[in-house]
Amino acid sequence: MESFSDTVSKESLIYLGSALLVLVLLYWMVSIALKRMGKSPKYLLPSGSFRKLAVPLLLIFLSVFLRMKPLRELLSLEDAGFWFRKASTLLFIFAMSWAMIALLKIVKQIVIRNYDVGVADNLKARKVYTQFTILERIFIFIIILLAVGFALMSFQEIRELGISIFASAGVAGIIIGFSAQKFIGTILAGIQIAIAQPIKLDDVVIVEGEWGRIEEITLTYVVVAIWDKRRLIVPTPYFIDKPFQNWTKTSADILGTVFLFVDYDVPFDKLREELTRILENTDLWDGKVNVLQVTESKPTCVEVRALMSAKDSPTAWDLRVHVREHLIVYLQKNYPESVARTRVLLDNQND
Repeated sequence: MESFSDTVSKESLIYLGSALLVLVLLYWMVSIALKRMGKSPKYLLPSGSFRKLAVPLLLIFLSVFLRMKPLRELLSLEDAGFWFRKASTLLFIFAMSWAMIALLKIVKQIVIRNYDVGVADNLKARKVYTQFTILERIFIFIIILLAVGFALMSFQEIRELGISIFASAGVAGIIIGFSAQKFIGTILAGIQIAIAQPIKLDDVVIVEGEWGRIEEITLTYVVVAIWDKRRLIVPTPYFIDKPFQNWTKTSADILGTVFLFVDYDVPFDKLREELTRILENTDLWDGKVNVLQVTESKPTCVEVRALMSAKDSPTAWDLRVHVREHLIVYLQKNYPESVARTRVLLDNQND
């Protein structure tokens, strides 16, 4: 007759094999479903989603597998049940956190793949990309923080110690709260930027007198790529507390101005005709605004302003340079006497 221990071992082996078979089948079914959803364009998940979820799903199944009593009976480690349960709990928390972060990245990829930041009119794409980039970092920070908290609280000793510390550390908590006030304010400013969006990725801004583009937005700071390839690092509360210029807040198109100081006898109609000719013969002009006005008269000259439009600020800069140069050349060749000059009146009357 079989002994009782042999019967238990066989039953444990059967339970263990059945559980392993179920886990393998579940893993296989999930993997097949994710692969099909990743390969077929008619499904929601983009290609490569399975690779991001495969390892955390496998770790979740492994954590469940470690918690099974037949495994300990088969390995004759019944006394080590506490350590198996703790290892299973920690592995499950780690794997779930990993899976949630992977799912978050997949959702972000699903949303932003319909928006192309590289096109000319990319205002909506930059808005969506900015929101999801900042919110992704916020959620990842919260997931990691909660995972560490759950992992620590799974130990009874740490939980009791934490309760006793919280019960007797009211004053210390207030002091820490005041100390962390600036850091918390910075985090909240990053969240506010993600929601209200005073700035977006690739926005053209003037910050601290510097012209540049928003290159990166994090929870605590913003990187501005200045036109001469320098990088200006600005804390996120700056864009909430202080005024700054955003040239692409609602649209990328912008007006450019060129000022000329000419003599009083300059023919303004001819100058307007030349401005129109210059604009019509360049691809830098978007065809919307073409104005030449006399904005001021001074004792020695007249101030003339040429106003033109372009699709974005870098193009507007190139257009202004182009128009200024050609207008000056036009005056030099056709009306050299109209260049601004200082007049001196000499009195030649005889005594």
